[in-house]
Amino acid sequence: MKMSLLVAAASMLGVATVLSPMAGLHAAELKVLAGSSLRSALTELGPQFERASGHKLTIHFDTTPNLIKLATSGDPFDLGVVPIDVFRDAAAKVRFTPGPPVEFARVGYGVAVRAGAPKPDVSTLDAFKKTLLDAKSITFVPASAAGAYILKMFERLGIDAAMKAKTLAQDQPGQIIQAVIKGDAELAVFVNNVLTAPGVEIAGPFPAELQQELIFPAAVAAEAKEPAAAKAFIDFLTSPAAASAIKAKGMTPG
Repeated sequence: MKMSLLVAAASMLGVATVLSPMAGLHAAELKVLAGSSLRSALTELGPQFERASGHKLTIHFDTTPNLIKLATSGDPFDLGVVPIDVFRDAAAKVRFTPGPPVEFARVGYGVAVRAGAPKPDVSTLDAFKKTLLDAKSITFVPASAAGAYILKMFERLGIDAAMKAKTLAQDQPGQIIQAVIKGDAELAVFVNNVLTAPGVEIAGPFPAELQQELIFPAAVAAEAKEPAAAKAFIDFLTSPAAASAIKAKGMTPG
């Protein structure tokens, strides 16, 4: 118990140190666009930032295609904390301040099963392919940055038709976990931070030949009403205080 309190105190001290330059500014309400797979991390980090800064976060979580639509809709927002694919869309990119976005987290891909179930072999390319073909059903979010990579990976392996026939498509990352827990899908195939969740266990990462990291950058909106507060949140996401939570969620900081 004492150790937990010490860790919490150290974390909050780190947050306060990062945000101290903002102490003299008024409390702001920030409208944030965020990738759905960041929900777990930001649900923990957001309140820490709010308590230390006095600012309020209103976070809209969504898939990459929807985030691009929102960014280009003309509706106001203050910053984006999104998969890098959003910034690769020319129309969306101009809605953010010039210059490269700040990369604060990255994550690889893996395969998960229901907790307690036998873990299939995904250690080599051949074993990974066999596991996918032998599975009765798989689940992921096709309409997402991670899903787009997974679909390309199926094509590369020459198993896209077989996978399409057994895929239980989801709209949001959280639904992936529930489908495996309930037994609706045998395997979950997605980014590891989403698969790091109660009720499921990661069987292993994609083999090296297929592994890739999904990068999450953050940037202030070009027409942000609260640019200073938005930048403070980005600074917090790159701080040591946030790094420990990012690691705990299965991601790599920076």
